[in-house]
Amino acid sequence: QVQLVESGGGLVQAGGSLRLSCAASGNVSRFATMSWYRQAPGKHRQLVAVISHGDSAQYATSVKGRFTIARDNAENLVYLQMNSLKPEDTALYQCKATIVNSEYWGKGTLVTVSS
Repeated sequence: QVQLVESGGGLVQAGGSLRLSCAASGNVSRFATMSWYRQAPGKHRQLVAVISHGDSAQYATSVKGRFTIARDNAENLVYLQMNSLKPEDTALYQCKATIVNSEYWGKGTLVTVSS
């Protein structure tokens, strides 16, 4: 079983930065693909960024150039550095681990960007 706990969310002004962390515990393999998703009120959940076990990263078009995903396999941590935040980045941000055919989700951390 894998548990994921996100942290680092909060209230920030537009143009500011936040760094989200996702701490994984349990049977987490360095070969897991790790992702960050977000869901804004009244909207569908959206993939924000994904990083493979080989550290290959991909981003949603809306965050490319502003967000950076990184992982620390030794510490079972995944980060999402968010710069130049915009009000439209306001959402609940969730971490997901994909291991073979299984998916594990955290409960999320709330990010609010004020204009």
